[in-house]
Amino acid sequence: MSRSRGTAVATALLLAALAAAGCGLGPGSGIGAVKLTVTREFGAVPMRADSVEADESDTVMRVLEGSAEISTRYGGGYVQSIDGVAEAERGGDPYDWFFYVDGVESPIGAADFSLRGGERIWWDYRDWSATNHVPAVVGSWPAPFVAGYEGREHPVAVECEGGGEACALTRRALEREGVAVATAAPDGAIRVLVGPWARVRSDPAAAQVEGGPEESGVYADFERDGGGFRLVGLDPKGEATTSFGPGAGLVAATRRYEGPPVWLVTGATPAAVRAAAGLLDPARLRDHYAVASEDGKETSLPVEAP
Repeated sequence: MSRSRGTAVATALLLAALAAAGCGLGPGSGIGAVKLTVTREFGAVPMRADSVEADESDTVMRVLEGSAEISTRYGGGYVQSIDGVAEAERGGDPYDWFFYVDGVESPIGAADFSLRGGERIWWDYRDWSATNHVPAVVGSWPAPFVAGYEGREHPVAVECEGGGEACALTRRALEREGVAVATAAPDGAIRVLVGPWARVRSDPAAAQVEGGPEESGVYADFERDGGGFRLVGLDPKGEATTSFGPGAGLVAATRRYEGPPVWLVTGATPAAVRAAAGLLDPARLRDHYAVASEDGKETSLPVEAP
């Protein structure tokens, strides 16, 4: 056997061994299933919901490519269309695809977001005339509480701001999902603020809601109503469209700067806060950016345009 042929055979054997061992020259080792959800119109229109077995070389983009028909731009780093639904202007309003991993808007592109297994990936096609930045959503519950976000686990704290019974309901909802809950927030904690809006609004992260969706990513507001507040639902353009009664509760999520997500379980009155705490369930939050509850009726936010 010639020296060159012997070298080629040895190299081929080495490559085969490395690939079999999952050392990066091939698919790699399995890391378990990830959940892929694709919707339109702020989650109102489902397109697909898949459980995908991922491996250590997978990214958010690779999982999407393996499950749906997509087109990309800018060297494959930007999703232009999924299953034939493409970026466009509709009635003068811009529509695009946005994605969340474990309920948090990603700070990096889908092609650069490596997976570790167990993630909940949500792509949504929506009108972004009010804002192109929604830092956190509630529709992947119990993420990000169960396993953290952006590849790291985080402690979870429920901060009771006069929420009374709703605080206990919130803690129990998290504990049912296997989450260890602290009553004081250590550094890096994902916080859940529970209480009437008059109290919760003093928190800097919560206060962003009053700045509109462009500031908080939340399509809801609280307007003054006599000596108190009233919950108002906004449409996709950020315009007030639905004024709820005093018993309406709100579950929403936001984020201040690069800090951990902050969830809000709130409303104008103690009864409204209890109604909000009752929403902490996968079936009630699934595929919603935020949710209001009044008299047992749930309303996804933003409110669908008439």
